[in-house]
Order: sequence, then C-alpha cells, then structure tokens
Amino acid sequence: MVTSTSNVSRKHFPSLLAVLTLIKPVTWFPPMWAFLCGAVSTSNLSIDTIWITIIGLILSGPIICGMSQAVNDWYDKDVDLINEPNRPIPSGRIPGKWGLWIAITMTLIGGVVSWFLGIWGFCATILAIICAWAYSAEPIRLKRSGIIGPGVVAICYEGLPWFTGAAILTSAFPETHIIFIAAIYAFGAFGIMTLNDFKAMEGDKKMGIRSLPVVLGPKSAGLLACIVMIVAQLIIVGFLLFLDMVPIAFLILALLFLQILAMFRMMKNPKKLVPWYNATGVLLYVTGMMITAMGLGFSGGT
Repeated sequence: MVTSTSNVSRKHFPSLLAVLTLIKPVTWFPPMWAFLCGAVSTSNLSIDTIWITIIGLILSGPIICGMSQAVNDWYDKDVDLINEPNRPIPSGRIPGKWGLWIAITMTLIGGVVSWFLGIWGFCATILAIICAWAYSAEPIRLKRSGIIGPGVVAICYEGLPWFTGAAILTSAFPETHIIFIAAIYAFGAFGIMTLNDFKAMEGDKKMGIRSLPVVLGPKSAGLLACIVMIVAQLIIVGFLLFLDMVPIAFLILALLFLQILAMFRMMKNPKKLVPWYNATGVLLYVTGMMITAMGLGFSGGT
C-alpha cells in the first residue's frame, strides 16, 4: 500500500528538482544582469535601495524569466521531443498539465510582486509577461518568425529589464539617454538570440519554425548576428562620445575588438563554434553593458 501511494505521488506531482529544471536557472542571468545595469545607470544604487534592488532582481530572473521558460517548455513540448527529449515535460517528470499550471502561477506572482515596485516597473513587467506568452503560445506564437521571435526575446532579456531597473530605482520614467542605451543593447542582443537558435535547428526544421539559422543557414545567420552586435556597440561608442564619456567609449571599443576576433574564429564553423562564442564573445558584450551603466551612473548620465 505504501509503495502504491508513493508511485501515485510520483506520477501526479512533479519534484522540486523537475520544477527547477523547467524554469532553467541558467537563463536567469541575462535579465538580472540587465536589471542591475539599469539600476547602476541611475546613480541611485545605495544601501537605502538595496532591498528594492534585490526584489527587482528576483522578479526579473527567477519569477519572470522562470515563468517565460515554463510557458515556452509547455508550448514547445512537441519540439522538445526532437531537440531536448530529456526536458521535464517531454520526459514526463512534469506530468499532465503541471507545466501550464506552473506558468500561470508564476505569471500571477510576477504581476503581484511588480505592483509593489512602482507604476513603471509594473507596466514593464506586464509587457514582459504579455511578450512571454505571445512568443510561445498559440495562436500568436511569435517564435515562428526568425525576426520577430528573437527581437521580442532580446527586448525582454535586455531592454525591458534595464528599463525596469532604472524605473524602480528612480521611482519615475527613466531618462531618455538611459532608454536609448537600453534600446541599443537590446538591438545588439538580437544577434545573441539568433545565435541561441542554432541549438534547435533540427527540431525547428521539422516543426516549421522559421528561425534565421533554418531560413538563412548557419553561415549567413551567424554573419548577420555578428553584424548586428557590431553595429549596436558602435552606436553605443558614438553615443558615449557624444556624452563626453571618452574613457568608457574606448573601453567598449576595446571589448568590441576582442569580440570581433572571437567572431572571426566562430565564423569558420558557426554551427560547431556558437557555444564557444556564447561563452566568450557574449561575455565581453555583457561586460560592456555593465561598464556603460557604471559610466552613466558615475557621471550622472550626462
């Protein structure tokens, strides 16, 4: 009888480890980093604002990003049978409709938490929630487009968290120069998201998802991703020079030079070397984000 009850429990209730795997902690870093960049760029980050900053980091990473992963896995369960059959839902570790209930619960939690972080933080969070569901869920499923899909993810991973961090720390709509910087780094992140699609090429082909690596092929998609990232950072450099932040501009330029060297290596075999670039070139990209944010914060942004 004890064994039977235990088996029923395992069958109908996912384990905490399965839930944690579903919401992919490894994906939380980009929005949390961007949120922190937004907070730092305001020059308002201090001991007095540390708790609201921590709450914002939890909101942007474990709650909202985790929710988006649950939503994506639920609607990608058929694709994951091909691409990642060991994921919690296709493997059965998240049984029945638990994946959907987890996504809905985290959506509600995100909305409630953001309500206490100010009107602009709340609005940005609601927009991120809408984008997360529209990206994965039928009938909209924006991820079917190789341009709109990565664009939405780039905005939600980089632009919106940066905006939210700045809005929460200032309790106001962020200043124009902060929004511009966040928008350009989000534009550059389109390239990163395109590279991220390489790992799902086979499943995307079979399921009719027109990601850029599928439509253009690895070489052309990789080249486009590199061009987008380069252009975005050149715009950042130009804008920093316009703000008379010359040392910060040259630091970003130096990081870009190192990225270009890494891009040349990646382009020799994009399909094989994209994971390597994600661990090197992308790290340099996000380092530049924080350096830019610190420069804005220390200078008062002007």
